[in-house]
Parts: sequence; structure tokens; C-alpha cells
Amino acid sequence: MRLLVVEDEPDLRSALRRGLAREGYAVDEAADGIEAVSRASFVRYDIVVLDLNLPGLDGVEVCRQVRDREDPPLVLMLTARDAIENRIEGLDAGADDYLVKPFDFGELTARLRALTRRETPGRVELLQVGTLSLDPATRDVEIDGEQIELTAKEWSLLNYLMRNAGRVVSQEELLEHVWDDQVDPFTNTVRVQVGTLRRKVGRERIETVIGAGYRLRDPDAVPSASG
Repeated sequence: MRLLVVEDEPDLRSALRRGLAREGYAVDEAADGIEAVSRASFVRYDIVVLDLNLPGLDGVEVCRQVRDREDPPLVLMLTARDAIENRIEGLDAGADDYLVKPFDFGELTARLRALTRRETPGRVELLQVGTLSLDPATRDVEIDGEQIELTAKEWSLLNYLMRNAGRVVSQEELLEHVWDDQVDPFTNTVRVQVGTLRRKVGRERIETVIGAGYRLRDPDAVPSASG
């Protein structure tokens, strides 16, 4: 899951990036509203963590612009201003949730998990492909009812593959959604991570489509008859 953290205070922005990366998110940064809108115009973010008080464009205007797209990201708005009118302003601009500074990092991650559980198109509560299941709320992964342990990046990779089960996902798409903008696009990190994930969930579940990418499938499914 790819996030954009928009915060003009450098230390807080850096701390949020490091903490969210440890949680398995792919995290990009923007220091002002203009940069945020520019990034969101060419990168498909799942969630934007957005400070309300920004230089350039303020958070309300940024929220309006990033929400004004065919497939908009969710928006979690942050602010030091706790007056009720500021909350209303942010929510009216399209924010999905609101968190007042200072906040506990655990509350931030809990709110991010809650946002991903909302029943909006493409975001389901429990992902299931055959006997493999992934719960975004608890981050539990099970095969045949037995829990398996994944690293944060393996979890994020599996989460994306399961949300696109049956479809071929290219390496470029995985880099865009599972890794952040600091990854080398010519690295073999996708191949390496897919390899380690295969060893944990079963090699037969993640198919390599030569020249195209990877496809997660149910190995026990009966292929449909073709003419």
C-alpha cells in the first residue's frame, strides 16, 4: 500500500516516513501543497496523510484537488488546530478522517488500518484466495487455518497481489504500489521479495508470467474448459 505524507515540518515528516515504512507501507513525502498535488497527479496513492497547515496550497485545497479524480486516494488529515470549524472544513473538503496533533503513532496506524477496512470499491475486509487468507485489520495471514509469519514488506507485497488475484501484475506496478520513490527501478528487489514470499506461501500460488509479471492464483482451482 502506497502512502503520501504531506507535512512541512522536516523532522515530523521524516519520523512519519520511517515509522510507516517499518509498518510495511511504501511512503513518499511532500513538503508543501504544490509538491503534494504534483506527486498525486502522476502516482496512484492509496492514502494521503495530509497536514492542514501547509505552505503553498493549504491542506484543504490539496484535499479538494487530490479527491477530484476518477479513483481518488483516501485522505487522513493532520493538524495542530483542534477547533471544530477546522475539522468541519477538512471533512467538507473530502477528508476521510481527522487526527489532531500531537498524536500517538499507534493511533495513526490504527486509523490507517480502519480506513483500509472501509467498504469502498476495491477495499474489502478479508482477502481470500483458496486456502490463503489475509486480514488487513489484524495483518494475520493464514494457510489452511495455520498462521504464517511475514515481514512487513512481504505482507505488503502479498496484500497487493491478493487484491489483484488472477490478474498479471507487472514489476513496474509492484514498484509503484509496494515500494516508495527511493527504490532503484532497475533493482532486482521485486524478484528477490517474490522469491522469499513464495517460500512462505507456496511456490505454486505465485505464477511468473514471462515478460509480463506475476499472478497470484488458487493452485487448487479447476481450470475452466477452453474451446
